Parts: sequence; structure tokens; C-alpha cells
Amino acid sequence: MNVKNFLVAGIVGGIVDYLLGWLFYGMLFHDNFGGEDPQNMPFIALGCLSFGLFMSYIYTKWAGISTLTTGATAGAVIGIFMGLVHNFFYYAMKPTPDYNLMLLDIGISVVMGAIIGAVVGMVNGKMK
Repeated sequence: MNVKNFLVAGIVGGIVDYLLGWLFYGMLFHDNFGGEDPQNMPFIALGCLSFGLFMSYIYTKWAGISTLTTGATAGAVIGIFMGLVHNFFYYAMKPTPDYNLMLLDIGISVVMGAIIGAVVGMVNGKMK
């Protein structure tokens, strides 16, 4: 595995994840997902960086993904499974699940995963 590719693509992916999270959850769908409590931004940033590095690790170590299109496709698949896992566990703790909100969040996860995956794949390919 090329460590430089892994780190650079992962950090760029984390930054894109952070910006997309702000766009989708902080701006476009704030009424659906925004909370009244202040957010702990350092932990959000670390979570985004972790996800970028996670995708970059898969792309560089196992899958050899280095194109925008393949990265977007793989990212969408990762996004749907991450969205499903998150929502199933989240709604397991709620007395009544909101299925519309669940589907919206899974859809956002797919779109964000595809975009982040495309960027990680593209950066990985540009560094070869």
C-alpha cells in the first residue's frame, strides 16, 4: 500500500465529508436533523477524517480504486451500508422509528458516499 496516497486521499476525503455534512445536515436538511444542543465540532471533524481514511484504506489497500467513476460507485455502496447500519442502530433506541427520516438519511449517505468516494478515487489516481 502506498502510504502517501492513503494519507493524502484520506485527508482530502475527510475534508469533503466535513463540507458535505455541513451542506446536507447543517444547511439543506437542518430542520430534519439539526439539534438544539451545540455540536462538538472537533469530534465531528475527527469522524469525517476517520471516514475519509476508511475509504482511502479500502481503495488503496484492497480495491485498487483510482478513478472518479469507480470511486463514486464504490462510495455509493459503502454509503448505503453505512447509512443502513447507522439508522438501524439509531432507531433501535427509539420507541417509534421515523421511516421517512430514515430513508432520507440513507439517501444522503449514498450521495455523500458517492461524492467522497469519487474524490478519494480521483486523488488516489492523480498521485500514481
